[in-house]
Amino acid sequence: MSKALYRKWRPQSWDEVAGQGHITQTLRNAVMLDRVAHAYLFAGPRGTGKTTCARLVAKAVNCLDPDLKNRPCNECEHCKAITAGRFMDLIEIDAASNTSVDDIRDLRDKINFSPSQGRFKVYIIDEVHMLSTAAFNALLKTLEEPPAHAIFVLATTEIHKIPATVLSRCQRHEFRRIPLEIIVNHLKEKSAEEGLLVEEPVFTEIARQATGSLRDAISLLDQLTSTNEKITLEMAQAILGTATSLRVIEIVDALAAKDAAAGLEQIDQALDTGTDPRQLARQIVSYLRNVLLYQMGHLNQADIAEDLKPKIHAHASQLPLPELLKAINAFNQATMDEHANWHPGLGLELAFTEYLVRPAVPAESQARTEQAAASQPLVKAPLTQPKPKPEPVKKAEAPLPDAEPESAPQAGQAPDEPEVASPDTASPQDERPDQAEKTAPPAGAVSLSDIHKQWRKVKALVGKHNPRTEGLLNTSKLAGLKDNTLILGFSSDTLKQMMEKSGNLTLTCDILEEVFGQAIGVTCIVSTHQGGVLPEDIEIENDGMVGTATRDLGGKITDAKEAN
Repeated sequence: MSKALYRKWRPQSWDEVAGQGHITQTLRNAVMLDRVAHAYLFAGPRGTGKTTCARLVAKAVNCLDPDLKNRPCNECEHCKAITAGRFMDLIEIDAASNTSVDDIRDLRDKINFSPSQGRFKVYIIDEVHMLSTAAFNALLKTLEEPPAHAIFVLATTEIHKIPATVLSRCQRHEFRRIPLEIIVNHLKEKSAEEGLLVEEPVFTEIARQATGSLRDAISLLDQLTSTNEKITLEMAQAILGTATSLRVIEIVDALAAKDAAAGLEQIDQALDTGTDPRQLARQIVSYLRNVLLYQMGHLNQADIAEDLKPKIHAHASQLPLPELLKAINAFNQATMDEHANWHPGLGLELAFTEYLVRPAVPAESQARTEQAAASQPLVKAPLTQPKPKPEPVKKAEAPLPDAEPESAPQAGQAPDEPEVASPDTASPQDERPDQAEKTAPPAGAVSLSDIHKQWRKVKALVGKHNPRTEGLLNTSKLAGLKDNTLILGFSSDTLKQMMEKSGNLTLTCDILEEVFGQAIGVTCIVSTHQGGVLPEDIEIENDGMVGTATRDLGGKITDAKEAN
């Protein structure tokens, strides 16, 4: 039986390890200075060289070459035995299948025996994060103070699952994903040594699919070359289930043009030719990422063929940044789509359709509309036209002779526009006959004091329709009333913008009209910084501190701020 390429090509010296120079140099120096630690922890993604480096440590510490700089020499008996897998003092344990405390106790009992062949007994525990809590606890003392002839090398892909007590007892090394260029060069070099017939673009395609794992890249190459035929890019794409670059570009073209029919047709055609849906989603995300990097002026960090750069430039100008981010998020979700189990293309189709879906009124456009409305006097919110209510008007009576109006007419009001005391309850349906005077809506304009008295009821009625709108109203302050338009002050621009969209203003205006029997507009301001300036002729509370200052002391409103 032939040996798999990733086993056949396993590095046998420090120089052969690809892409982990920051680790191999440290370990080489430790061997050369005879300062090898008693416990190491190798952490990083799969296929990046953790087990390989662990075996090189075992080989180096047991090498018989008298010159420490040459270890491992791969020529002495011990090096050859480790390479052949017959060195008795190298013990490899798969923690995924030996997770119990009994397995660790057995290891702890045997570790005290002296090495059979070499100078050190080296224990490599792979996927160490799979050990149980009890097993970790049983390992702690031995890990901290092992016998002088024992060295531990722990390897894991999920370092966050390792207890802190174990981490503190090990010398930790982080393995990184291997860059695409290094993978491509390694595959080319090894393929030339083996005499494999592979077109050059295939190496790049394999390296992209490996996502930083050299072992995965070698396994894919082994899969492609098993037929002993020359491997072309078309053959590689068919075997790996990847789509052509042209197909990905056509899908992105449809995205930019918002052409649903063309985009879904391209997706269907790609799947019909055998393309794996998740692979296609990854390719689209990778391409859109390159477009994003181009927009950010960081294209040198992307691996892009020269013939694709003009298309990326075109798409960067066609896709605004918010839409580009939305497309990346949508297709990235498709790479993890669980629906692919029963319908292969559903995740891709949902991603494409989700990108095309837009709200009826874009948020930016609505915000501009609301800002324009706030700057104009006497502007009413949509759907708040006054509705004739003859019943309440008939029931309303003139104020008693000894009653004083709750607020004086403002500068913007006509002198013949009387103001009456506000009712305690706003809805005529809730009134009792003996309280007709109190519950009838006012015949004249509503004052800010009236709104203050009924504000809790207004918020409660709003909450019955939309609790989120009620929550926004709870964060606001009644900043003033001008020309029958209520001004709400918010502590931040974010809260203000949230209130100005999704029908929140419309609902509030409708409830105000229901309570007070007349249309009352609503506008929003930010009242915690210098941008929240109130008009001079705005109505304020007459009996409050601000009212006293403006009425009796000649004060003037120039700015509004929330109290902390």
